[in-house]
Amino acid sequence: MKSFSILLVGVCTFGLCSAEDVAVKIDSAYTYRMLDHTSEVNRKQLLLLKMREAGRLENKQLYLGAGMNVIADMQESNTEAKFGYLMRHPTQNNQGGRSASELVIHDAKLQVTGTLAPWATMYFQMLYDPQQSFGAGTITSLGRNQVQLRRGYVLLGDLSKTPFYASLGKMATPFGLTDTVNPFTSSTVWHAFGGLAYGGQLGYSHGGLDLAVMGIQGGAQFRAANSGDGIPDDVANYAASAAYTLPIAEDAALRVAGSYVDGSAYCQGFPVTHFSGCDGFNNPAWDAYTVLNWGRLKVLAEYAETTEEWPGTHNPNPPLDVFAAEKVSSFDIGVKYQLPVQAIGKDVGVSVDFSRFVAGAEGSPWEAQSQFVVGLELFWNPNMQFFAEYIKTEGYVPLNFISGPDPFDPSENPGTTHSVSEAESEVVVVGMRVSI
Repeated sequence: MKSFSILLVGVCTFGLCSAEDVAVKIDSAYTYRMLDHTSEVNRKQLLLLKMREAGRLENKQLYLGAGMNVIADMQESNTEAKFGYLMRHPTQNNQGGRSASELVIHDAKLQVTGTLAPWATMYFQMLYDPQQSFGAGTITSLGRNQVQLRRGYVLLGDLSKTPFYASLGKMATPFGLTDTVNPFTSSTVWHAFGGLAYGGQLGYSHGGLDLAVMGIQGGAQFRAANSGDGIPDDVANYAASAAYTLPIAEDAALRVAGSYVDGSAYCQGFPVTHFSGCDGFNNPAWDAYTVLNWGRLKVLAEYAETTEEWPGTHNPNPPLDVFAAEKVSSFDIGVKYQLPVQAIGKDVGVSVDFSRFVAGAEGSPWEAQSQFVVGLELFWNPNMQFFAEYIKTEGYVPLNFISGPDPFDPSENPGTTHSVSEAESEVVVVGMRVSI
């Protein structure tokens, strides 16, 4: 860990420390893990507490860090302007024709961690992500080039004293795994069910058992949580998870888990638009996953599904009215192996992953979208990763106006959709993830 100190002038937060005993520090490896979007996605609070328990984060300090993902890619589609790669929002505003290429910043992040007391920590993360922003226009439009507070909470807990902890603010919901073995590309399970919301979380971690329950603000939240009447004026939603990690050999462990959310994102009627209300209808969802870590090998499997049909997946207008509403589900199967290449003194991993998102009736244009990824990663050091991936997608199924009408159809015919089940894309992406 590298650190430096800066004399702080003024009063320390909440009076828990004085200017003389506070330092601003940098821990690049810690920042990398906290900003990593591929692992421990909804368990960052527990990661932070374990770092504190291990003495990695000292008390009464301010830890600053920054990270970036930069990529170069080439994409091909068999269908005009239908690119199904989900690491950028699929829209004809950004990709036309049947081929595309990019040299871009995918995202840039800043994290701030303040260790206020042995039992109290503040954390927030700023994010710049023009490729996945919900703003209108192209990736160079002002609306897509904003900086947002992605996560932020006050975390109470000291695992050396008690297995219980609590956090309050904006955070990932404790639903599912939503991790991936890919070096860069998130699975369709995360895209479909990875939640981000205002709320308060209570957790327990001891002896391999991890429990978490979160009260979630109602209405449409930032990702994958929607309940109530469309106005987020009540704590009207919740999620809960339970996981157990079982040691099965000296260098092997098996984790099994299940979770539930009372209000998933899939409750809206036709036509489906981002962040609109659900007229008081909740569509719960459940998730089950397992992860095996055995020496250099990692294997994961995950499945998530709503308990009810998504009303908006039925278009009442002919000729698409023949397709009934369906439940939403997604699964992911992935394998990663760390190669024994000590000769070069670097960690090298290869991975294969397949995930699928199902949203519509059989034969419908919005039936499903699949993603197959082969990845290669090389860690130059714990805070700098080079990666390369080959991605094949089948199906073009954007959630916004998923069953119609086609927002790009000049006729404004309600019996149309921009989803295309036969669309296929191939992508080659190389890039770097770095943190400091």
